[in-house]
Amino acid sequence: MADWPTIASLATAGGTLVLAAATFSSVRSGQRSTRIAERSTAIAERSLLVGLRPVLAPSRVTDPPETVRFGDGRMVRVEGGMAAVEREDERYYLVIPLRNVGNGLAVLQAWRLMAAETGLDTPHAEPAEHRPQTRDLYVSAGDTGFWQGAMREPDDPFREGLQDAFLAGRILTVDLLYGDHEGGQLTISRFIVTREEDGHWRPGVVRHWALEGVDPRRSA
Repeated sequence: MADWPTIASLATAGGTLVLAAATFSSVRSGQRSTRIAERSTAIAERSLLVGLRPVLAPSRVTDPPETVRFGDGRMVRVEGGMAAVEREDERYYLVIPLRNVGNGLAVLQAWRLMAAETGLDTPHAEPAEHRPQTRDLYVSAGDTGFWQGAMREPDDPFREGLQDAFLAGRILTVDLLYGDHEGGQLTISRFIVTREEDGHWRPGVVRHWALEGVDPRRSA
C-alpha cells in the first residue's frame, strides 16, 4: 500500500527544493545584472568626465604671444611655445603660456617650483604643498592662456637652488594643480622649462596625474 503521507512530504520537499533553486538562480541573476548595470553606469560616468576634463600643455609656436602683468606692476611678454624666466634684483618672475588640449575649462589653483630636473618616477607633492594662485587663471577648452608665478621674498622655500639654476640655465620643474570650474577633476601636470643656446626658455610637459579616479599607470 502506498504511503501517501510520505509521498506527500517528499513531493512538498521536492517542490520546496525546486523553488529554492529557482529563487537562488533569480537572486544570482539579479546580482549579476546589478553589477553589470553598476559597471555600465561607472563607465558612462567616467566617459562623461573624461569628455569634460581639462588637460594643460604648452602653447604652440603659432599661438599668439601673452603679455602678463604681475601684482607689483612687472610686465612680461612671452611668445607662443616659449616660456619666460626673468630676474630683477632678487625677484624672479616665471610665465608659461598654456593651451588646454582637453574638453573642459581649466582653472589653475596652485603651483610648485623645483629648481632641478626630476625623474619620470619622481612623484608629485601633496596638493597642500602647492602654493595657491593669488588670482584666478582660466584656460578655456581648445584655447590658450598662461600660468604665472613669482618669488620675491628672500626666505621663499621655492628659491632653493634657483639662483644657481638660473645662472647656469639648468632645467626648472613646475607642477601645476588645476581642475574644472567646480573644483573637481583635480589634475597635476608637470612642466619643465629649459634655457636654449639663444637664451630663450622653452617649456615642455612630461607628466599628468589625475588625482580623482583610476590612475591608468597603476591599472596597467
